[in-house]
Amino acid sequence: MPNRIPLLSLVLALGLWTMPEPVVAQALLPYTLQIDSAQLEQTALSLAEEAVQLARLQQYELAVPRAELATQLAPKNAQTWTLLGSLYLQVEQFDKGIVALGQAQSLAPENSSIKFALGEAHFRQARYDKAVEYLQAGLKLKPDTPGALFDLGNAFYKLKRFDRAIAQYEKAFALEKNLWPAINNIGLVKYEMGDVDGAIKRWEQAIAIDNKAAEAMLALAVAFYTKGDKEKGLAMGEAALKLDKRYATVEYLKENLWGDRLIADTQKLLATPEMKAALAKIQDAPPPPQTSP
Repeated sequence: MPNRIPLLSLVLALGLWTMPEPVVAQALLPYTLQIDSAQLEQTALSLAEEAVQLARLQQYELAVPRAELATQLAPKNAQTWTLLGSLYLQVEQFDKGIVALGQAQSLAPENSSIKFALGEAHFRQARYDKAVEYLQAGLKLKPDTPGALFDLGNAFYKLKRFDRAIAQYEKAFALEKNLWPAINNIGLVKYEMGDVDGAIKRWEQAIAIDNKAAEAMLALAVAFYTKGDKEKGLAMGEAALKLDKRYATVEYLKENLWGDRLIADTQKLLATPEMKAALAKIQDAPPPPQTSP
C-alpha cells in the first residue's frame, strides 16, 4: 500500500544481504572444532541466502523457518538475525520481529538498517514514540534514506506532530522525486489541519507524478465534493475506485493513514446514490483478461 513503504529489512530492499567469505579457522583452536564451526557458519549462510531468495518471491512462510535455523547455527551473525526479524514483520509476528531485531542490534549497534526495521516494527505496533526514536537513530547514521524519512513522517503524523511530519515527507521527496506517496501524505496532513486548498494542491501534484495514483485521486475527489464541486468530485471518485476499489472501505483508508476528517468526508461522498451505483458496477465488473506472456 502506498502509505506503508515496507522496509523489508533494507536487507532485501536495498540488497544489503551479501554472502560473507567462508569462515577462516583460527590456528589456536582445535582443528576439528574449527571445521565444525566453519561448516555451521556456512550452512547458516546458505540457509539465509535461500530465505532471501524465497522472500524475494514473497514466499515468506517458507523463508521464516530457514532464517530461524540460520540464527540457531550462527547465533552471533547480525545479518541472519536482521533477516529473521524482517521476515517476522512480513508475516505480522511483530513481537518476535522486535526480539530478533533487538538481538541483531546488540551484535551490530551501528547498523542503520536494523534501527530502521525496528522503527517499522514499533510503528506497526502503534508505538509511535518508539518508532520515532529508532528511525531518528538510524537517520543519524544514514540521513539520506527516503524510506526511513517517509516512515518517520508517518510516525510524526500519527502523533499529530503535523509540522514535523510534513518536514520529513519533504525531505524524502527531495531525495526521490518519484515518491508521490510523500506528497500524497502531505495532503493527508494538511486536510486534517483544515487546509483543504493546500491538500488539493498536493494531491494534484501527486497525480501529476503518477496518473494512476488511486489514493490521491480519491482524496482529491472528496476535497472537490466537500468544497461544492460535486460533479467533478463524483466523476473523479468513480475513476479512482475503478483503479482500486479497496479505497471504498474505511478499514483500508485507516491502514493508509487517512485521518478522521478525511474519512468522514469520504463516507459522505461514498453514500451518494451516484457513488453507490458506480461502486456496484465496479464490484460486478469481470476481472481484466489475462494476457499471455
